[in-house]
Amino acid sequence: MSGHIPSTGANGNPGLPPEQLPTASGALTGHTPAETPAPPRTNQFLTELLRSSWITTVLAVVAAMIVGGILMAATNDQVRTTSAYFFARPGDMLAAIWNSVYGGYEALFRGAVFNSRVADFGAQIRPLTNTLGFAAPLIAAGLGVALAFRVGLFNIGGRGQILIACAFAGLVTFNLDLPMIIQLPLTLIVGIAGGALWGGIVGLLKARTGAHEVILTIMLNYVAYYLVTWMVRTPGLLQRPAGDQPISSASPANAQFPELFGPQFPLLDLGFVFVIAATVFVWWLMERSSLGFRLRAVGENPHAARAAGISVPRMYVYAMLFAGGLAGLAGMNQIQGAVTTGFDGLIDSGIGFDAITVALLGRSRPWGVFAAGILFGALKSGSFTMQASQGIPVDIVLVVQALIVLFIAAPPLVRTIFFLPKSEAERAAKDRAKAAKKAVAA
Repeated sequence: MSGHIPSTGANGNPGLPPEQLPTASGALTGHTPAETPAPPRTNQFLTELLRSSWITTVLAVVAAMIVGGILMAATNDQVRTTSAYFFARPGDMLAAIWNSVYGGYEALFRGAVFNSRVADFGAQIRPLTNTLGFAAPLIAAGLGVALAFRVGLFNIGGRGQILIACAFAGLVTFNLDLPMIIQLPLTLIVGIAGGALWGGIVGLLKARTGAHEVILTIMLNYVAYYLVTWMVRTPGLLQRPAGDQPISSASPANAQFPELFGPQFPLLDLGFVFVIAATVFVWWLMERSSLGFRLRAVGENPHAARAAGISVPRMYVYAMLFAGGLAGLAGMNQIQGAVTTGFDGLIDSGIGFDAITVALLGRSRPWGVFAAGILFGALKSGSFTMQASQGIPVDIVLVVQALIVLFIAAPPLVRTIFFLPKSEAERAAKDRAKAAKKAVAA
């Protein structure tokens, strides 16, 4: 006898030490652990899809349309009349609500995409061409705002850049009598150069002095408006010859964009082709070129970009030059296409500010901006039919546009409304908040 005491196993029984005992399940015990199946790939795909920004954008538009429908019903006279005896005959009010909402959106579709109430095919698709015509300047100016967004700049000076572009084109080319093949591109180039110059001033001042671009663009909008207003009131500058009205001369026929498909579709002209080319150019610039890489690097983190040897001030100047040039293209779509009878200080028609909405809706991506511009062009084109056939104020469409931006600016609100899964960042923030609450309670 050596006096060795055998070790005590689990449950106080002598045997192997606990770390050498077999597990409660497995081949030795005859119990096979239940395997937890991995979640199907379809579920992961759907979860990621529902978390994507595109779904949030689409649902933001849907939510805005729902609220717009509520406003249509609330402003409808028949709905208000039937609401007085709702408890006696509720069907009347429900039918009135349906007629107002359905009629409004049917009129919007009829005025923006396809009018099935006319027999001629050309007249049926004319609303679609009107939509593209309205969308062209919105897309061009929206590209300018979006490009600046990607570089970390908030360009709200589209209005001033459009006005100066029109003034440049009017001063330099309206009094010329050149062949169309020369005068049309010359007017376009001069206008784009004018917008680029006005935007470049903002970039240069920010780069040299550190002034905030929001203040600069707001003030330059005022400067451009009053400058152009004075110019169209001053004989010998932009004012129409032999006239006392504060309006410029009409755009020369040789400088106007020709209609793409004839006079039956007057709003769709060559300017839309230039806008498509601008979209391709901005996509190539930002996604494929080395300059675009530097611009995006500055937008992501200017301090890191500076440490990597990128000249941040120079990128600011480049970005505002491109942004102003694109706004100038929007101005040329106005005076060479939509408004050829002369212009004044209101020639921008709110495009400079609508471009901010378009850029936000398009997530500052070139083709996203293109799609957003088409949507806003459709809303604008269809709003006239809504007002003419249903008596719905055009202001309702503007409310819908504002609501789209509101919902896009608040993705958690959209996810809550439509019960979408939270993003990883939102879940992490929620976990941190819970942990902080527990720590405080302890």
